[in-house]
Amino acid sequence: MKLLFISLGCDKNLVDTEHMLSMITKDGITITNDENEADVIVVNSCCFISDAMEESIQTLIDMGSLKETANLKALIVTGCLAERYAKEIAEQIPEVDAVIGTNAYDEIVSVIHEVMEGHKTSVKKPLNGLPKNYAGRTLTTGGHFAHLKIAEGCDKHCTYCVIPSVRGNYRSVPMEDILAEAASLAADGVKELILVAQETTLYGVDLYGKKTLPTLLKKLSEIEGIRWIRLQYCYPEEITDELIRMMADNPKVCHYIDIPIQHANDEVLKRMGRKTSQADLRRIVGALRQAMPDICIRTTLICGFPGETEQAHEELKTFVSDMKFDRLGCFAYSRQEGTPADTFPDQVPEEIKQVRVAEIMELQQDISAACNETYIGMTLDAFVEGKVADENVYVARTYRDAPDVDGYVFIQTTRELMTGDIVSVHVTGSYEYDLIGELA
Repeated sequence: MKLLFISLGCDKNLVDTEHMLSMITKDGITITNDENEADVIVVNSCCFISDAMEESIQTLIDMGSLKETANLKALIVTGCLAERYAKEIAEQIPEVDAVIGTNAYDEIVSVIHEVMEGHKTSVKKPLNGLPKNYAGRTLTTGGHFAHLKIAEGCDKHCTYCVIPSVRGNYRSVPMEDILAEAASLAADGVKELILVAQETTLYGVDLYGKKTLPTLLKKLSEIEGIRWIRLQYCYPEEITDELIRMMADNPKVCHYIDIPIQHANDEVLKRMGRKTSQADLRRIVGALRQAMPDICIRTTLICGFPGETEQAHEELKTFVSDMKFDRLGCFAYSRQEGTPADTFPDQVPEEIKQVRVAEIMELQQDISAACNETYIGMTLDAFVEGKVADENVYVARTYRDAPDVDGYVFIQTTRELMTGDIVSVHVTGSYEYDLIGELA
C-alpha cells in the first residue's frame, strides 16, 4: 500500500502530520510523493481563514478526481476542516472516504485499513484530553529543526476565531512527555526546537496551577545537542517578568519572540475580545527590548475588522511606525461562520481591507529595510538551509529568522557547507527582508 500525505495550514498542524506519518510508517505502509501512484491520500486540513478553507476544499476535490484517473482507492481528511465540517464534507464531497477530527488523529492507522476494506467512516472524539502519545515523529523539516507542540486548544475566545470550537479548550502536554519527545528529536540530530501551541505562554496552568514555560525552557535547554530554542505564539498579556529573565539569561533560548497583537486601537482590540490595550503593548515590548536590546520581535495584525474606522487604521499605522517591529505580517479580516465577529455590524468592504493591508505592509517594508541595514558589519551564527542552484551561494537562517515566515542570510562562499551546519556569518549587505554575508 502506498500513501500520499498532504499537510495544510499551520506548523501546529504539521506536528500532528508528523506524528501520523510515524504511526503510518511503523504499520508498514509506504509513503509516496507521487499522487498518481498513491493508493491512499490523507489531507490534513485547515479552516482558520477563508483562503485556508478554500485551499483545503479544493485540495480534496483535486485529489478525489484521482479516483477516476489514477490509482487512488481511498481519500481521508483530518484536521480542522474535518473537525468543523464533518457532516458537510460527507454530504458534499462524496470522494472522501473518512473524516478524522482534530483530537482523534491517533486513529489514523485503523481508519486507513477500514477504508481500504471499502468502508466509509467518521471518527471524532470529545475536545478534551489529548490523543494517545505515540513515540516518534517522521520529520518533514529537513532534520536539523523541529516544531515542538506543547499544548492544544485555546481558552481566549477572540471574537474572530474558530480555534476553540475545532481544537477545544487549552490543554498542556505533560512536561515529561515534551522532554522525552525533545530528547528523541535531539538524538535524531535536531538542533533547534521551535515551541508552538495556540498559545505557548500559558503552558502548564491547567496541569501545574501556574505558568511553567520558564521551567520548561530551562529543562529543554539541558538536553544535549539542542542549540537553539525559539518561542512562537506568545500572547502579550501572559508574558511575565520570569519568562523575560529566562529568555535573557539562557544562552540557548533565542532572543526572538512571536507576539500576535492583531491591532493597536483600544476599541478594535476590545471588539476583538483581546485582553490588552495599546498602552499594555507598548509596555510589554519595551520590557522585552530593555532586557534584550538585540531581541527580534515578530507580530501579526488584522486589518479591516468590523467597525475599524479610518481613524483606527491611521492609529495602527502610527503604532507600527513607532514600534518598529523587526518582523510583521498583516492579514485582511476573514469572516468565520459561527464566530461573534461574523454577526457584528459595520463590516468593512473587502477592497478597503486590502488597501489597508497594503499600506501596513508598505510601511513595514521600509522599517524592515532600515532594521536590516543596522546588521551590516556584524557577525551572526546561522543555520545552513540549502544552496542556490548553480551558484556559490548558501541560504541560511540567523536567530532572527523562524523557518518559512522570516528572512534569510545569503552566504557567498566556495567552501562546501552542509544543510544543518551552524556557521558564523559576517554581514556585508542587506535587502528589505534578507541579509547578505560571507563566512567569518
